[in-house]
Amino acid sequence: METATPVKRRVPRPRADALRNRERIVAAAREMFVEFGPDVPFDEIARRAGVGNATVYRNFPDRDALAREVVCSVMDRTSEWIESALAEGGDAFQALSDFVHFAADERIGALCPMLSEAFDQNHPDLFAARERTVDLVEALTRRAREAGQLRPDVEFGDLMIAVTQLTRPLPGTACQGIDRFVHRHLQLFLDGLRAPARSVLLGVAVTVEDLRTA
Repeated sequence: METATPVKRRVPRPRADALRNRERIVAAAREMFVEFGPDVPFDEIARRAGVGNATVYRNFPDRDALAREVVCSVMDRTSEWIESALAEGGDAFQALSDFVHFAADERIGALCPMLSEAFDQNHPDLFAARERTVDLVEALTRRAREAGQLRPDVEFGDLMIAVTQLTRPLPGTACQGIDRFVHRHLQLFLDGLRAPARSVLLGVAVTVEDLRTA
């Protein structure tokens, strides 16, 4: 008796218009989270994305799911940018400087605070995106240090805390209004990272593990 060969079911691929709608929702949510914070109503996000409320909920059943997708998309773009910079080689400190300005344009300072204690920090998607980004930023930092261009008393945590603080919108101020100052102040910060150091830093360098256990 012959055994029938099992028929493999084809998993339907998302339609192109459905993928576009999802991308538009994530882009709109990112803009509005930066402008108004993570509690912006879904219907406002749907309006800016040019889709219906049902489309938003079909893609993202709750606020955590949407916030996680926004943060992961930013980290994925950041990781891809760093991978490209590392592959190109070139001046190590310039690559680090370019990354800091790129992070500012991605609104890292406004989006990171969304990852509050109530947020699922161990969700597989978020964990994977975060670990990939951390490893790549560390590689970028290490490369500049090994080239003798980054002062030796600066670690990953020092870099990211400063970037987050310097790019976070001020309370009561439209973030677009301070954009012209952000890159100027970041450049002042970057000049302070260059070796040789002109001063002794207070305290100790902040590592990745320090941030994880804080």
